Amino acid sequence: MRSIGFAIGATVVSALALTACGTTPGERAVSGGLIGAGAGAAIGAATGNPATGAAIGAATGAAVGAVTDPCTLNLGDPWWQQHGGRAEYERRCGRPPP
Repeated sequence: MRSIGFAIGATVVSALALTACGTTPGERAVSGGLIGAGAGAAIGAATGNPATGAAIGAATGAAVGAVTDPCTLNLGDPWWQQHGGRAEYERRCGRPPP
């Protein structure tokens, strides 16, 4: 039972830490889901059930990615988009970067 609790906790922490590269909610949900699925599968494999870990990680990653704002939780622009620099940040977030 302890390993299941650890796996769930580690999946949630991984999803929160790794979720969502992108600037739109859709991009963030997809990237968060993919990252969460990978992290969940790895954790699930350690506890004996990678499919369940992947499903939990994907759902958590996608949900957190979709509901977070790129101005408050920003891990950088995705590789497929050009960075607009300071002006783009101010346009998107309505304030200068921290």
